[in-house]
Amino acid sequence: MRDFVIMTDSCCDMSINYINEKKVPFVALTCSYAGNEFNDDFGISLSYKKFYDDVRHGELPKTSQPNAECYYNVYKKYIEEDVDILYICVSSIFSGAINSANIGKAKIMDEFPNSNIFIVDALTASLGQGLMVKKAYEMKETGNNLKEIFDYLEENKMNLNTYISVDDLHHVKRGGRISSSAALIGIVLHIKPIMTVGHDGYLMPIFKIKGRKNAISKLAELVVDKIENSENQVIAIGHGDCIEEAEKLKVEILKIIKVKDVLINPIGPVVGTHGGPGALAVFFWGKKRQQHIIE
Repeated sequence: MRDFVIMTDSCCDMSINYINEKKVPFVALTCSYAGNEFNDDFGISLSYKKFYDDVRHGELPKTSQPNAECYYNVYKKYIEEDVDILYICVSSIFSGAINSANIGKAKIMDEFPNSNIFIVDALTASLGQGLMVKKAYEMKETGNNLKEIFDYLEENKMNLNTYISVDDLHHVKRGGRISSSAALIGIVLHIKPIMTVGHDGYLMPIFKIKGRKNAISKLAELVVDKIENSENQVIAIGHGDCIEEAEKLKVEILKIIKVKDVLINPIGPVVGTHGGPGALAVFFWGKKRQQHIIE
């Protein structure tokens, strides 16, 4: 059986310790502002703290995806060694990275027709994507082959839940998720919307919560309601430079249910551009993703 590698991109927002420990190959998306372009590479080129402080002081970052040549070069390194590839990609709804990945794959297949490259569209991002990477590595370590892992992720990704609260609606407005008038009303009334990634991969608001404390409690409530087999599950909490609130969310969850582990890590610059400072997100395997907006 041919060996295979599991790769991802920087939007998975896993800790640099995990990336180094597992030797996870990745492609880096980029973040640009103030005349500089930074690789989104788990805090190496641009620290999380500096990024969020710069945004707080008015910087408006732009993000960009890797080009097809970048993917081609990463693929080729492994294919030339007769190693197959499973790539877990940031959602096609949030980024065009998967298009570049597929163009790079097509070029490889022309040159190496016997190669195997499987691409999973995570239909989520940040630590939701990270949990998929973690699951894939666990399956590989217990003896599953590439096709088995690919099939599992495709069959179960609708059970990967994503719930998000943002502290500043301006960043959501810039991403086109809400109108300018709705953002202004929300800011004046101190509304902290709770959003989720639906079955189609699109971000949608589901609750309008007044006050940050209540928003954190609502996130915990959603975890308790939607998670299944909690004692065997790992929950991941991503934050936009608000570690204290991430810890509060962890405490709120653990007051009610037991889980296998809780991962907490900052949200990287590319995803963080759209959530902004103070964004708080929780990810876990559980019930099927929502299909309809709840008011």
